[in-house]
Amino acid sequence: MKNVTDSFLSLGYWSSAGSFGFNTDILATNPINLSVVFGVLIFFGKGVLNDLLDNRKQRILKTIQNSEELRGGAIEQLEKARARLRKVEMEAEQFRVNGYSDIEREKLNLINSTYKTLEKLEIYKNETIHFEQQRAINQVRQRVFQQALQGALGTLNSSLNNELHLRTINANIGMFGTLKEITD
Repeated sequence: MKNVTDSFLSLGYWSSAGSFGFNTDILATNPINLSVVFGVLIFFGKGVLNDLLDNRKQRILKTIQNSEELRGGAIEQLEKARARLRKVEMEAEQFRVNGYSDIEREKLNLINSTYKTLEKLEIYKNETIHFEQQRAINQVRQRVFQQALQGALGTLNSSLNNELHLRTINANIGMFGTLKEITD
């Protein structure tokens, strides 16, 4: 370093140079001065420049490495997401198919249930009609029997005397009691 400084100082003592300063005429510039300046810049700037370039290179490499790791993670997450999507799509399709099957099954169950209910109602209707017919027949029988009995009593009352009348009434009352027990 001392040699470089000495060479700059000795330039000031040269008689041909006159005074120290920069020569702006490129063709008249001394190639040695330029080589010295470039040498000093390269010597001192080389380490700094190398350090800057190395730091920049390391940051770029770390950024690339982080980007690759992030890319790998993103690809992995994308594959997982695609797998989940395929699984969800298959489940959705299965739910849709099962849903249609369930709807059809419920529809058939409802139709069968309605048919069975209608059959039961038809049976109940027929039983009710039969019961009402039997009740009507029984009422008609009782009225016919009562009318026949009243007619017979009327005939007996007109042709019988009091003693025979009483015996006939007692016999009929016994018969009616027996009939009533049978019908109940």
